[in-house]
Amino acid sequence: MALSKKQGIAIGVIAAAVVAVVGVGTAIGLNRPAEAVAAPEPSASASAGEIEWVHTDAVPEAVAALKASGFQPIEPGKLTVAVGAFVPPLSYVPDGETLPAGTEPNFGSLIAESLGLEYNPVVVAWTDWPLGIQSGKYDLITSNVTVTEERKELYDFASYRQDLLGFYVRADSPISSIEKADDISGLKVIVGSGTNQEKVLLNWNEELTAAGKAPAELQYYDDNAAGNLALTSGRADATFGPNATSAWAAKETGETKLVGIIPGGWPLHADIAAGTKKGNGLIEPVQIALNALIENGTYAEVLKVWNLESEGIETSQINPPGLPKS
Repeated sequence: MALSKKQGIAIGVIAAAVVAVVGVGTAIGLNRPAEAVAAPEPSASASAGEIEWVHTDAVPEAVAALKASGFQPIEPGKLTVAVGAFVPPLSYVPDGETLPAGTEPNFGSLIAESLGLEYNPVVVAWTDWPLGIQSGKYDLITSNVTVTEERKELYDFASYRQDLLGFYVRADSPISSIEKADDISGLKVIVGSGTNQEKVLLNWNEELTAAGKAPAELQYYDDNAAGNLALTSGRADATFGPNATSAWAAKETGETKLVGIIPGGWPLHADIAAGTKKGNGLIEPVQIALNALIENGTYAEVLKVWNLESEGIETSQINPPGLPKS
């Protein structure tokens, strides 16, 4: 497997983080990065100096809005941002580093810089961030959180990515498109157990069975490396999971390719957003900062670094429609 020249990962740290997230994700109903269990994971290692960070200058409109809002950061002059440490490209601890890099920390740092504040990241477990944001322990969270109607009752959100699921196949696979139930008929598809994407496939299999067609054979692996080996060796035809992790793996290894994308909340659309305590005044300046990043091209630069151009949005929205309550 090809080694990364830029974004190295500490395999032991990531494995521990994924296990931790799997253990708590269901209980607290969060968008779980561990749902990427079916995605290929490159074994990479690189020096901390090779990690790519995108920076920006303060945005006068955002700084003025922050001042007018009356919001007071937990630490004066700093924006305390809750971030996770799970898998690349979202948020992970690179080899030789102690704090996470990736899309989510970088968006957190860009928001802080746009507001004229110092970026103060805090690695937070999934079980801790909801109460931490509500109690004022953290100013903001940028950690792959999907907007839901239930969460909007307690938090304000400013969107910055689409929540997408991706079908990936071996780079030399004859499969060119998977977009609907008929496309998976008879295929062996790797998916995470108990995940949103598994629900999609089960629904599609019901459609196929009702139409008298062969359903897909779902395969489950607790280990990313085992799932990747199954795909590259031909024992599986495709993987289906969060697009972000699979897109990063495809870019880093060249062993897989994207053949289909559907919304993370299928059949509904879902957004990933930065979150703050409800009504504390911070979300408006954050939205202004994000839209400035979109307009000046900095936003696109971050997505390009991590091969996530497909998840880009045209405008950041405050409290966009969220996934319905279950």
